[in-house]
Amino acid sequence: MTAYDSAYGGNATEGDDVNRTARSVFALAVVTAVAAALGSTGGATRNDTGRTADHRGGTLKLLAKSAAGTIDPQVNYTLAYWQLYQASYDSLLAFKKAGGNEAFTVVPDIAQNVPTPTNGGKRWVFKIRKGIKFSNGKTVTPNDVAASFRRIFKVKSPTSGSFYAGIVGAQACLKHPATCTLKGGVIANAKAGTVTINLVAPDSEFKYRLAVPHASILPANTPPRDTGTKPIPGTGSYYFASYNPNKQIVMKRNPYFKQWSADAQPDGYADEIVQSFGLTDEAEVTEIENGQADWMLEQPPSDRLNEIGTKYSSQVHISPLTAFWYLPMNTNLPPFNNLKARQALSYAIDRNAAVKIFGGANLATTSCQVLPPTFPGHKDYCPYTKNPGTHWSAPDMAKAKALVKASGTAGQKVTVVSSDDAVNKGMAVYVQSVLNQLGYKAKVKPISANISFTYPQNTKNKVQINVQQWYQDYPAASDFLYVLFGCESFHPGSDSSINMAGFCNKKINAQMHKALKLAVTNVQQANVMWAKIDKMVTDQAPMVTLFNPKHVDFVSKRVGNFTFSKEFYWLVAKSWVQ
Repeated sequence: MTAYDSAYGGNATEGDDVNRTARSVFALAVVTAVAAALGSTGGATRNDTGRTADHRGGTLKLLAKSAAGTIDPQVNYTLAYWQLYQASYDSLLAFKKAGGNEAFTVVPDIAQNVPTPTNGGKRWVFKIRKGIKFSNGKTVTPNDVAASFRRIFKVKSPTSGSFYAGIVGAQACLKHPATCTLKGGVIANAKAGTVTINLVAPDSEFKYRLAVPHASILPANTPPRDTGTKPIPGTGSYYFASYNPNKQIVMKRNPYFKQWSADAQPDGYADEIVQSFGLTDEAEVTEIENGQADWMLEQPPSDRLNEIGTKYSSQVHISPLTAFWYLPMNTNLPPFNNLKARQALSYAIDRNAAVKIFGGANLATTSCQVLPPTFPGHKDYCPYTKNPGTHWSAPDMAKAKALVKASGTAGQKVTVVSSDDAVNKGMAVYVQSVLNQLGYKAKVKPISANISFTYPQNTKNKVQINVQQWYQDYPAASDFLYVLFGCESFHPGSDSSINMAGFCNKKINAQMHKALKLAVTNVQQANVMWAKIDKMVTDQAPMVTLFNPKHVDFVSKRVGNFTFSKEFYWLVAKSWVQ
């Protein structure tokens, strides 16, 4: 899905990171026990059989080390807020608010139904539901829908050049965002109550792209710029009442909300949802244990896993993820503008060490490639290991040092950028040590989690390498390969340039476009192509893939009906606290 830039929190010194890595080995046994007790889907869920009305009310108290950037749903690209957007904004279509694989099902939301495209798959006509209101009391109209699509380009949404570039008129909008009209592309018909979207070519993934927060339907008079800390009215069961990045987010019931589809936008249980910022991950765990808070965004630190696993196992939910932790390397700056230097680091990294820093083998699986296991297009591949083949086995430092020597880059300075929380910073410190072993002069630059996703994207900041995570937007190979490494995702000088490696291989990019086109008529064959593209990208090494993670949710004793969506993770509106 989206980048999880503020997913793992806590302040720690480098010594703390090393100690936590050591202690995580002990914690593995505890995590194993917890995982076995909870099952593979990870979670003993408190499902009371009482009436729904009995659970309505109260305040759901969430914690995060820091804010995750702008509150604007068409600009923010973090899972931290995409989770909250599920209860506050709606698009024409939505991913079903359900657990398990049902979460990947696309259902109608603002639209009355999921239309069958006509004109060879290029024309989508949506009938807009009547009576849906924004949290400011104004009724949603076809004009609001059309204006929202134009705004995607005006605010330079991170996915405007990938997800929505196939709309008629989009290319002109990408060149001149301020004057975007999408003429002929998005047509509102107030009398008929419809919105027609015309594409330049069929798009097998378009229904998915209409179901993510960047396609949120907002009031037509919403400013055509990133609103930053000023919340925008939405249509969900909750609205953002206030946002102070230094303190908290407050979400309250939308007084104009009437449930039109439990699958798309269920009514919430809690009266308020408050997410507070500023505590370390250690303090967050303590507050949840004491019943002072209900959930933490951050991964619980490894030195608390023993305590959590033995005393609070019924409050822990472990879930496998379609995601990866990786190190994007700037292919346009030394030393990583040299293929041999990039490949050298990929050979040198001990992925088992990275897994231990994260929390151990029960919380992550080593990987060398882009696509996660079981994901469409995935085919096991690992060239960067002692015994190249399908899986990683061990680092090959001799091969790595030979590549550095051949590249002529030894002795160059390298800065590893990461979020300043314990796990991300610990990972950066480890990468620094590997770079130094290879002959570079490396240092670590920790930055606030609030900017750790956008800062590396902007070429003006000259980030050479950084620690990142990527979580699927929707279940398609392009959402990893094309979004992260396609030429269209690289925008120099912009904070919305998700291709952090600045990787633009025209031959590979052409293959991506062929795969996207093939998927319209033959998804299976397209996935065969994506497997080959995954191999091509991996061979070019614009990133070092570290591992595929699992997710740990630690909640308070009073949280009931915990539901984990494989698409958007915890569905906050479906949980109760009384």
